Order: sequence, then C-alpha cells, then structure tokens
Amino acid sequence: MSMPTQGSGLDSDHHPTAGAPHTAAEVKGSSIGALMGQVTSDLSTLMRQEVELAKAEIRQEGKKAGKAAGLFGGAGFGGYMVALFVSIAVWQFLDNVMDSGLAALIVAVIWAVVAEVLYSMAKKNAQHVRGLRQTNESVQRIPDALKPHPEGVTR
Repeated sequence: MSMPTQGSGLDSDHHPTAGAPHTAAEVKGSSIGALMGQVTSDLSTLMRQEVELAKAEIRQEGKKAGKAAGLFGGAGFGGYMVALFVSIAVWQFLDNVMDSGLAALIVAVIWAVVAEVLYSMAKKNAQHVRGLRQTNESVQRIPDALKPHPEGVTR
C-alpha cells in the first residue's frame, strides 16, 4: 500500500527540490504570505498522511479480525455440537441413577460454570486489544507548537 508523499515546497512550481528543507536564504526571500501558505500546505499534507495511515491500519487490522472471527465462528459451532451431544449423554447417564429433572439441573449448573469461566477469559483478552499503534505514535511526533493549548490562549 503506498503512502501519500509531501509534494509542495515554498515555490513548488519552480523549485527543483519541492518538499525538501529550505535554506535560510530561501526563507528570508519569501513573503510572510508565502511562508504561511507553505505551513498551511505542509499541515494539510501531514493531516492527510495521518488519515491515510489510520485508514490503512484499520483496514489491515479489520481483515485480520474478520478472518479470525469467521474461524472462531466455525470452531464455536463445532464446539456447540460437541457440547450439546456430550450434555445429552451426561444427562442420560445421570438419568439412570437419579430423577431426570435433577440430572438436567446438574448438567445446566455445569454449563453455567463453564460459561462463567469463558466470560472471565474473554473479558481479560478484550483488555489486550490494541488500537491504532502506528497512527498514535505518528501523531505523538507532531510538534507541541502545532497542538492547541486552550489554557494559554488569551483574548
């Protein structure tokens, strides 16, 4: 997957190294309007790149999660069928030595304990889901000067 590239310099139409760092002489020879235009353009490019990175990361993680969910779904259905028939067999076995209603209740209690254990395990695993790590790290590198500081703003 290709990432967008930074494409504009101070005077990107005429400068052979558009997007590259500029020398002090180039900056001194530019007007405030041109410099502000360049800063705005660079910030816009940076934000577009961050959004594209986040989209790519979400797509990549989504594909992995979708495949895993499908496989878990198939395994879950197979496990359900095994659990159903083992439960019926245990119920029938217990029915030979006790009342049928009590045998069914014992099997139900066993399944309640299994469900609680699986719920606890799922809750622990859900806490380990990672977010958009690369995007978060990249955004953290944006200089503090570009981040808003409302507590320091005076009117």
